[in-house]
Amino acid sequence: MMAAACATVALWTPTAWSQQPRTDAPLACTDFNAYVNGAWEAAAELPADRATIGSFIDVRRNNDRLLQDALAELSAQPGLQTTPGLRRLAAYYTSGMDEAGIQQSGLAAVAPLLARIAAAERTGLPALMGELARLQVDLPLRLFVGTDAKDATRHRLQAFQGGLGLPDREDYFKTDDTARRLTAGYRSYAQRLLQAAGVPADDAALGGLLVLETELARGHMTPVQRRNPTALYNPHTLPSLQALAPGADWQAWLQAYAGSEAPTSLVLGQPEVARALAAQLQQAPLPDWRNYLRVRLLDSVAEHGPSTLAQAHFDYRSGVLRGLRAPPPRVERVILAIGNPTGNAPMAEALGELYTRKAFSATAQSRARQMVEDIRSAMRQRINQLTWMGPATRVQALAKLDAMVAQIGGPERWQHYEGLHIRGDDFAGNALRARAWDTQRRLADLDRPVDRQRWNTSAHIVNAFAAQGNRIVFPAGILQPPFFDGLADDASNYGAIGMVIGHEITHHFDDRGRQFDAVGNLRDWWQPADADAYKARAERVAQLYGSYEPLPGQRINGHQMLGENISDFGGMQVAFDALQLALQRKRAAGLPVPLVAGQTPEQRFFTANAVIWRNKARDEFIINQLRTGQHSPGRYRVLGPTSQMPAFAQAFGCKAGDAMVAADPIVIW
Repeated sequence: MMAAACATVALWTPTAWSQQPRTDAPLACTDFNAYVNGAWEAAAELPADRATIGSFIDVRRNNDRLLQDALAELSAQPGLQTTPGLRRLAAYYTSGMDEAGIQQSGLAAVAPLLARIAAAERTGLPALMGELARLQVDLPLRLFVGTDAKDATRHRLQAFQGGLGLPDREDYFKTDDTARRLTAGYRSYAQRLLQAAGVPADDAALGGLLVLETELARGHMTPVQRRNPTALYNPHTLPSLQALAPGADWQAWLQAYAGSEAPTSLVLGQPEVARALAAQLQQAPLPDWRNYLRVRLLDSVAEHGPSTLAQAHFDYRSGVLRGLRAPPPRVERVILAIGNPTGNAPMAEALGELYTRKAFSATAQSRARQMVEDIRSAMRQRINQLTWMGPATRVQALAKLDAMVAQIGGPERWQHYEGLHIRGDDFAGNALRARAWDTQRRLADLDRPVDRQRWNTSAHIVNAFAAQGNRIVFPAGILQPPFFDGLADDASNYGAIGMVIGHEITHHFDDRGRQFDAVGNLRDWWQPADADAYKARAERVAQLYGSYEPLPGQRINGHQMLGENISDFGGMQVAFDALQLALQRKRAAGLPVPLVAGQTPEQRFFTANAVIWRNKARDEFIINQLRTGQHSPGRYRVLGPTSQMPAFAQAFGCKAGDAMVAADPIVIW
């Protein structure tokens, strides 16, 4: 646990300002996103191989270029492969760049599994699904080992809903234009995968596949329902699971996944999915199950496979769902396949090891830690000053804040990948072996206590996290300009990465995160009146975002995206207060706080924040984001929080009645 800073934050008041703000910027008061990003949006053009562009994508592409050069150097010079992770990474990268070898190998890596599927009988389906789950194939119930939500000191086997080819459960039941377009795209994708495997894929086969998936989808929770962590915590023993969902051999399923010493209990996220799965194992035609498992397997390796699979995957996953017109360069796709932060990428940490050697310094880590403590101090003072929270809840909230663990940059010790065999000529096989190795490594965690210092993401990615166990994680990949710049002024850094830090801290106090305690246990530590006061304020946030319409007829679901939006609100406010603390230190030391580019520090703070959310995206991408995502489009991540801050109005001379000035600002934290 990091030591808490003890300085007092100078919270914003009109008299605390060192400079008189400009009053000659009316656009800032009517649409601050347009004021900062409008010229960029007008000039920016979406390349054919991009669904979205903006600050996050710019940093990711810069990181990819650095990794591209570093990987080429690493592969060409074995002497640089000084750790087990780097040696395996070099071989994995070589296999991914060997397009001729990938074509020649065809479906060799999955041929034995396809043969198993072709020969499968109904009674053997649960065991076969357990075997595929070891390879992290996306199936109706996704098995994984994670922190027990009600005992954050231990690991627990868990199973959550998955295994649908369409992006969201509602796509199976809606008949609007979007749903029809997505269904047509998925039918075509499934057909091409089956044909690549030499399996007939006529209308009857595809229709049967979709009927099966529709029945499975009936058991799925919606994105809003999944925001309730208590509803997702359903512990079961094998006998109780068998009673809940008869018709499936759950013991065979677990043993195929975890071996003869498989645990005899698990946490089930969505009981209705287990019921639907068990029913369909008995009712759905066996050929439909075989086709379903073929599609799920081939989808899981398509990006690693020959052009017939890779092109089909791109056309659906990137074209239909995200609007891309052409695939990114090969090297970028290989880097993403090895280190995808949202997919099955067990060797991503090796990319992080390579990245931090090139792009992250001890100085940057030290400055980032100082910012974390400033923002923690600001959050502490805000909690102490909340008028809607009573003393008993406040004590618990402060204890949680003080216990929060911050991970910055990357791990102190890198993964060695003992027992993992990576070949330089087997890209798809490497993916399957890495996933099986990762599953076995995580199963071994069942006998070990949770290590709150262990990294579960790669250091190279452009993202930040509020992780289980009351942790906040800031990989080196996001600690780059324009988010973080060691040469920039405090206002710019606090408005950019400072807001991100505040955002992740606030996630542990958002509508979902607030339900976990100081050590990360799902436990109600709130007094009822305080919980009611919180929910009333959260509902106002949901209603505000529900009024935004990014595309005609396409509104933000304020409840689906509530956690991210609450965290944007809190992140902005605590980061701004933390900037005041940093400026206070400078003034106390007799250092000047000058204008930069004609702006006061406060104006720079809001401008820097707007820059990081700069974004332009295809309509298909936005529609998919609104229907299945957790984050509001970038424009509204600027307009929503900024318009609720009196400090913004003061900084830019905005007046009551201006669009960027809320009449009754929403404040939670």
